[in-house]
Amino acid sequence: MLLFAGLGNPGAKYANHRHNVGFMAADAIARRHSFSPWSKKFQGLIAEGTLAGEKIILIKPQTFMNLSGQSVGEALRFYKLDASALTVLYDEIDLAAGKVRVKVGGGSGGHNGIRSLEQHVGKDFRRVRIGVGHPGVKEMVHGHVLGDFAKSDREWLDVLLDTIADAAGLLAKGDDNSFMNRVTLALRDKLTPMGDDDRPPPKAPKAQSHVRQARPQQPAAKLPETGPMAAMLKKLFGGKG
Repeated sequence: MLLFAGLGNPGAKYANHRHNVGFMAADAIARRHSFSPWSKKFQGLIAEGTLAGEKIILIKPQTFMNLSGQSVGEALRFYKLDASALTVLYDEIDLAAGKVRVKVGGGSGGHNGIRSLEQHVGKDFRRVRIGVGHPGVKEMVHGHVLGDFAKSDREWLDVLLDTIADAAGLLAKGDDNSFMNRVTLALRDKLTPMGDDDRPPPKAPKAQSHVRQARPQQPAAKLPETGPMAAMLKKLFGGKG
């Protein structure tokens, strides 16, 4: 059994915040893989299902972000799981919007939900960091993450959430690199490139076959200017060059 936790803040007024992209990812996984309806447990909402043959408990802590560790820690203890069985999906301002990176362990990066988790379950859990971009100025970070995604963000956000849901089985199998590659390729294939970093590498020109390369190039045939053939061509084409 594995525990997947999506982080966010409970309540309708927070639902579209960048800080709630972890909740959005958990919802997308539950929908795509026909998990059970959400029910209240462990100070959160949980849904059960399977991914790649593994039983998965999805949890959305309802303790507010800063106390996420209380809910997730309670669930881990109930199921007698250690931190290695935990995968956490959450927002990351130090990644460009739409980028996803996965790692096990590390620091909180100033994220209060991750800090709370580390206090309750340790650091050795898998982190699925979902980029929401940085506003560019430290003083604007609070308003950025606690602000709604813009309408223009929906193009990449919908593709990203769909792909995370589609590829969630790779996370269950521990194939983090394939998961990240799947997300990157989906965004490249389905969205208009915004810059050179988002463009797939150009295809190599089609090589000629060895037979064609070896065949000597024949000079173009020279048309006759006099004689019966020239007269016939002149009659056919009206003397046009």
